Order: sequence, then C-alpha cells, then structure tokens
Amino acid sequence: MLYAILSEDVTDSLDKRLAARPDHLKRLQELQDQGHLVIAGPHPAIDSNTPSDAGFTGSLVVAEFTSLDQAKEWADSDPYIAAGVYAKVSVKPFKQVFPQ
Repeated sequence: MLYAILSEDVTDSLDKRLAARPDHLKRLQELQDQGHLVIAGPHPAIDSNTPSDAGFTGSLVVAEFTSLDQAKEWADSDPYIAAGVYAKVSVKPFKQVFPQ
C-alpha cells in the first residue's frame, strides 16, 4: 500500500537541511531503486522552485510500504529527524487515483 509522509520543518531549518541532505537523499534513492518511491520533494517557503535563503517548510514523500508501521519506522529514521530539521512528521495511508 502507498503511504504519504508529511513533514513540517522547524523554523530556520535550511542549514540543518543542507548538512543532512546527502544522507536524506541516499535513503530516497534506495526507495526509488527498490521501485517503491512514487514522489518526493520539499515545500519551498516561497513561491519558487529555488527559494534560496527562504528555505523550505517541510517535505512530502509518497512511497509503497508493506504496512503503516513499516512506513512510520522508515519515516522515524530519516536523517532530517536526527539533524533537527523536522518539527513534526505524519504518516497516512494514501490511495492513488491519478495518474492511472
């Protein structure tokens, strides 16, 4: 089943994000290599794909896991959590309707 992992950043998270980004991306690449990643990316703090110093307010990952518990376990071990980037992380089952 698919799960949406919605994360909210702490205030002024950009430096922490940049420091932990290589490890964060490595885990996402592993999910993609396994064929489980649907989409992933950050939420820019401003209306721009390149927000520069404005940074980001959170992230979204939609991926396939065998259970909600497995999805939560994966989300809880994100390097952004260890680095103090995320203030809050929610994991919810997700039903993809489009694209088909």
